Amino acid sequence: MNPCPCGNHGVRGAECVCPPMSIRRYSTRLSGPLRDRIDIDLQVSRVAASRATGGARAKMTTSEARLRVAAARKRAGLRWRGTPWGRNADVPGAWLRQGSLRLAAAVRSPLDRALERGALTLRGYDRVLRVAWTMADLSEIDRPGADEVGRALHLRRGLPR
Repeated sequence: MNPCPCGNHGVRGAECVCPPMSIRRYSTRLSGPLRDRIDIDLQVSRVAASRATGGARAKMTTSEARLRVAAARKRAGLRWRGTPWGRNADVPGAWLRQGSLRLAAAVRSPLDRALERGALTLRGYDRVLRVAWTMADLSEIDRPGADEVGRALHLRRGLPR
C-alpha cells in the first residue's frame, strides 16, 4: 500500500502534501490482526523511467527464477516427506517452534527478543520461521541460520536484526 493518501510520503524527490494526522490515519487502515497475516512488508522505491524502459539489466531472468523456486519447493517437499505437509507454508507454527527441526536457541534469539518486547506476535513469529525456511531452501542450505532468520525478521516489518 502507499505510505500516505498522496503516495509521496518518504519518496525521494517528491513532495507529500498530506498532514501528519492523515498519514497516521492512513497507515492504520489495515487492522493489526490483518497486518499480522502479511508475511513480507517491504518498502520499495519508485522505478525511474530510464530503468523501466530497459536501462538496467535484471540479474536473474524469469526462467532462472522459476528453476530456482522449483528446486526450493522440491527441497522443502523432501524435508517434509513423511509428514502431512508438503510446503513450508503448510507446517503448523507449533511444530516449527517445538518439532524435531526446531532451530537452535542462538538462531532464534532475535525472534525471541522481538516477541518479548511486543514487536512480534506469536503468529508473526511462526510466519518469520516459515520465510526463514524458504530462504534456506532458496539458498540450498539444510536449515536456516542467523542470516536467514535475520533477513526474514527484517522483511516482516523492517525490524532490526
